Amino acid sequence: MTQFKPSRRDLLKVSAMAPALALTATAPRAQLAGPVAGDNPSHFSFAIGDAQLTVISDGFMTTPVSGLGINVAPEEVQAFMDSYFLSTTESISHTNHLYIEIGDARILVDVGSGNRFMPTTGRLMANLDAAGIDPAGITHVIITHAHPDHIWGIRDDFDEAIFPDAEYIIGQVEHDFWLQDGLAASSPAEMQQFVVGAVNSLQVDGADWTLAADGDEVVPGVRLIATPGHTAGHMAVHIESNGQQLIALGDAMNHAYMNFAHPDWYNGFDMDGAQTVATRKGLLDRAAEDRITVMAYHFPFPGVGHVMREGEAYRFIPALWRFKG
Repeated sequence: MTQFKPSRRDLLKVSAMAPALALTATAPRAQLAGPVAGDNPSHFSFAIGDAQLTVISDGFMTTPVSGLGINVAPEEVQAFMDSYFLSTTESISHTNHLYIEIGDARILVDVGSGNRFMPTTGRLMANLDAAGIDPAGITHVIITHAHPDHIWGIRDDFDEAIFPDAEYIIGQVEHDFWLQDGLAASSPAEMQQFVVGAVNSLQVDGADWTLAADGDEVVPGVRLIATPGHTAGHMAVHIESNGQQLIALGDAMNHAYMNFAHPDWYNGFDMDGAQTVATRKGLLDRAAEDRITVMAYHFPFPGVGHVMREGEAYRFIPALWRFKG
């Protein structure tokens, strides 16, 4: 399996820069100017059947556009970004966590970055509070994969599990990949910190791991789907209630426009590009055919919508929310 292709030095260099979001008359952008007065939304709640779902923001990430679509010419990627009113140098990714209330279970999908990754992330705990969610009530924590923005927030300031009473669940393949002997030493120097961070997170005090396989049920109505490619053992989360379905994609798809218009393009942080594409196409076909709602970690907040087929490609249709009268 191909390991890491990106340069973390580029990632951190761009993330340290202030995002260039200003609109100009000659180069309109979908990325609106900021900062704004007051707070932007931190959470959004809706329902799938009897399951109550809330999307909680952990902030946002800024990464180089050069890491997108690495199997095609950079000029094609830049032209695509420009056609969607997006920067041709920086990609802004939101970080959307799913909180699931179903039966007696209270399930959080991924734990964010904490204060260990980018300065624009690490908002999860504050935003849980803003949403009125008691962290002590969380019964299950599902980790889709062990990249920094999904698992580094697992440790509190005392290096103990941040939700000590929850059951922690991760795919067996993902767990074993990161904990294999010699992985850090065999990885490129710029990626070794990612490996060490994953190991430290998986070995945190106070988290007893349940190791899952494809199709395993977390609680009735919530099960895991093997979606490898982005990482070796990436998992998505399938929710079903009263005939309605949603798939929390994690990073199996991470760009709300490019992954749909060009599902055969993959990114620098996809460990296995060919597998990423195969997994993505399977998910797109299934969601379009069965009219399954999807939600992705890095789509524009809140990241929930539908998949429409367009010839050999697809389109993401953001969900239309109903407001209280």
